[in-house]
Amino acid sequence: MLDATRPTSRVLAMLELLQDRPGITGPVLASELGVTTRTIRRYVVTLQDMGIPVEPAAGRTGGYWLRPGFRMPPLMFSAEEAIGLAVALLNTRTSNTAALPTPVANALGKIERVLPRELASQIATIRDGFRMAENPWPEMDAFPDPMVLATLIQGSLTHQRCWIRYGRPDGDQTDQTAREVEPYGVLAYYGRWYMHGWCHLRKGTRTFRVDRVRRIDLLPERFEPPAGFDIQEAVTRSLALTRTGWDVEIIVDAAAADVARFIMPPTALLEARTDGRTRLYCTTDNLDWFAWRISELPFPMTIIHPEELRTTLNTLGQRLLAIDGEVPQLAATAR
Repeated sequence: MLDATRPTSRVLAMLELLQDRPGITGPVLASELGVTTRTIRRYVVTLQDMGIPVEPAAGRTGGYWLRPGFRMPPLMFSAEEAIGLAVALLNTRTSNTAALPTPVANALGKIERVLPRELASQIATIRDGFRMAENPWPEMDAFPDPMVLATLIQGSLTHQRCWIRYGRPDGDQTDQTAREVEPYGVLAYYGRWYMHGWCHLRKGTRTFRVDRVRRIDLLPERFEPPAGFDIQEAVTRSLALTRTGWDVEIIVDAAAADVARFIMPPTALLEARTDGRTRLYCTTDNLDWFAWRISELPFPMTIIHPEELRTTLNTLGQRLLAIDGEVPQLAATAR
């Protein structure tokens, strides 16, 4: 950490201010650094002697600029910045037993190597003592290739088509599909990164897990995303409606806002009805799990379909009845 009371440290701090705030005036620089405007003029000369092109604007209140195109890498971190960055990087782990993703581990190691010994020691202590609760659903956490993620985001912002090679979730390198996609948006969602857009191979919109994209190239072809596109709504709907197995529809005797307190996306989609009730609909590949999830709803409900869900709920109700001797609310109100 730099000592802000030392002239050398103040000169370097001034350089960072010039990079971050082009045109900053002498009085503002003096106030930020706790010195006089005369001292600021001396610091300008010092920087110019070091070969750094600081250019003053004309007039008594004119500001200072770095020559256009000149840019230096960050020179320092404060203790708070360095520790905050380390904690953010450590937080990419999914559990105590999970290793840091390789790019993150490499970045953290480089940061530690260039920091002053005392600060690097603090970060090493934090790293060694950093503990996380074990994730009950580790399969939901997947760290994508940073360059793949960056390219997809660039494509979504510049409206450029991308060529991707999309693999299996188990990492099997022999089963991949090459396709061109139009990335409408990219979203971090419950431990995973998703891209939603138009797939030219499937001739329709699709949601892709970014960690399953093995290769990517940005293409010159442009596209126009749908008007009013909402990436979170698109991904939520896609995840709720693309499971294989059963189509589910339930009418819940409660307002959608009340139902939403118990059913989190993307488990199901909620649609407010004009009669004040809520239509809950989704797809599921596990009726036992889904029955358990909706058993938390403290509202009467009507099962529209599938019939198998009614049977599963009744079985769950009988199991609960065998435990405490009372008819559970769900078994009594599912019709």
